[in-house]
Amino acid sequence: MLTRRTFGLLALLLPVSKSFAQPRDMSLEAPSLVQDIWEGRLPDLSERLPEDPRVIDLPAMGRTPGHYGGTLRMLMGDQRDIRMMTVYSYARLVVFDLNGEIIPDILAKVDVEEGRIFTLHLRKRHRWSDGHLFTAEDFRYWWEDVANDDYLSPDGPPLQLVVKGERPHFEVIDETTVRFSWSMPNPGFLPALAAAQPVQIALPSHYMKQFHQRYADPLRLAGLIKMERVKGWGALHDRMARSYRPENPELPTLSAWMPTTKPPSEFFIFKRNPYYHRVDEQGRQLPYIDEVTMSIGTSSLIPAKVAAGGADLQARYIAFSDYTFLKEGEANGHYNVRLWERGEGAYVTLVPNLNVTDPGWRAVLRDVRVRRALSVAINRRDINQVIFFGLAHEGANTVLPGSPLYDSRFDRAWSQYDPALANKLLDEAGLERRDDDGIRLLPDGRRAEITVETAGDNTEETDILELVGYDWAKIGIKLYPRGVQRDLLRRSVIAGNAKMAVWPGLDNATAGPNMPPDSLAPTTSMQFQWPLWGQYVDTMGREGEKPDLPAAQELVDLAKRWRRSVTPEERKEIWTRMLEINADQVFTIGILNRTSQPVVVSNKLRNVPEVGIYSFEPGAYFGIYMIDTFWFEDGNAALEVKRD
Repeated sequence: MLTRRTFGLLALLLPVSKSFAQPRDMSLEAPSLVQDIWEGRLPDLSERLPEDPRVIDLPAMGRTPGHYGGTLRMLMGDQRDIRMMTVYSYARLVVFDLNGEIIPDILAKVDVEEGRIFTLHLRKRHRWSDGHLFTAEDFRYWWEDVANDDYLSPDGPPLQLVVKGERPHFEVIDETTVRFSWSMPNPGFLPALAAAQPVQIALPSHYMKQFHQRYADPLRLAGLIKMERVKGWGALHDRMARSYRPENPELPTLSAWMPTTKPPSEFFIFKRNPYYHRVDEQGRQLPYIDEVTMSIGTSSLIPAKVAAGGADLQARYIAFSDYTFLKEGEANGHYNVRLWERGEGAYVTLVPNLNVTDPGWRAVLRDVRVRRALSVAINRRDINQVIFFGLAHEGANTVLPGSPLYDSRFDRAWSQYDPALANKLLDEAGLERRDDDGIRLLPDGRRAEITVETAGDNTEETDILELVGYDWAKIGIKLYPRGVQRDLLRRSVIAGNAKMAVWPGLDNATAGPNMPPDSLAPTTSMQFQWPLWGQYVDTMGREGEKPDLPAAQELVDLAKRWRRSVTPEERKEIWTRMLEINADQVFTIGILNRTSQPVVVSNKLRNVPEVGIYSFEPGAYFGIYMIDTFWFEDGNAALEVKRD
């Protein structure tokens, strides 16, 4: 007996009688969608795509057009890691390309006037993953009913949309055109939209209105609040609108894959979005791969699972220390291990807390001679050889050669191994006295014993600290490592209890001048070198402490200048000065950069670059390399329907 499914498949393979309607052209369709199309649950590709889809010319990029089909398997250590699906997919209104330039993606075009007027042009007939049109109403809903709703957004719109206290003027020009404008430049607006964790300025209004008190039926809304077990409609709206961590499978998306699993779960499935806006040069809709799965398990076991062939694409939860082990498993695991360059300004940095509550240590750490001494006392060459087999680069925490802002002077600043200079600088800083053990004494008479707090996320970090402690002992500084949980580490630094912490370096070390230089200046309490100064700037003086170090205040002023800038040339000048100040003042002590990140790739997976930059910002890790263009060698080729 022929089932409905069997009949649908046979209809694709058998010649069509002339008495039947002319068959549809399925040559460009993903085979996994064909049955839904033939049975009327999905329209044809021509009706699903925008009028002007974004065309990805793979041969021009040196890549190969692919086949449809397959499941991409990944392993994660926490349910919250499903946010990496949003990061890796990297579909944004605008995106960074491989040259660091911002280009339209979901948007068809952006017009910028005087650096302050941004007209966003949507792609006509672009649709959300549920088939509803993506229009200006989705922007209006977010702006008027969410960002400016006192109940949903008590603090107002995101900070990236506020310039010196001024909110943008929002306009709907027509169904596919909106405009955000300010009276002064806002160069951070487009980078915020292109970020790995982007600022969201549109929501699927047709879906979200059912959770908004202004639009929803009161009785139904009360029922939804009770069913979701939340305190009120605001909490319900927040939960249902969450897109960065895709926990609501019913929320329409514009990404390449749609979530289908609601937490809690140990296995998450993401299926292709049939209304996705990108196509290859042949007009075939991306992504090539049908679905992506994320298995949740113990993070420490992930390297072993990968070696056993449990993942098709994996970099998260594996470190350079796993490289040899993973290489040995290549044959049995049917994968190959590639080494990408990590995109941080430093693999790890030692971060002196200039806002530590201990007055003695605060005075010592604010003396630039002490910070310089601690830096030049580190034998980076030994650390490189012991931990990274000499494959890393010995330098400071600054931008990398892949950035147009790179300057070797910043990379070399106070990063040479010179214990004699370190001793001289410490003597000049008033730490010339030592006890019988050779440990220097602080001006208040205490031994120069410093506890360095670390989240201890990997063995390399712990090993590096041990070697640094050995080097510092030679100049009379005693280092005690202390491992704490990541959240407790943050709290300890912000409270001023931690004197020094270990943290990764610049997370946007391949940045261009059009990216905000916020990480180089006090801008947030999450910056370990000056949490109270950052809090002061972030809250516009309501909380924290006003920066009282001239170099730090200059950085604050420069960051503000950048936000008023109009031209890339002016922004580059500002970036260069800020990098120069950070290099000279050694606010963070970088040890090694350009370290390698193992990337495990299935032998059947194609279009994954052999060499890449593994960076959250800019780049979204795999996202900048367009994971939707990756494909499996044994994927199902698109079915061809021959016309009679």
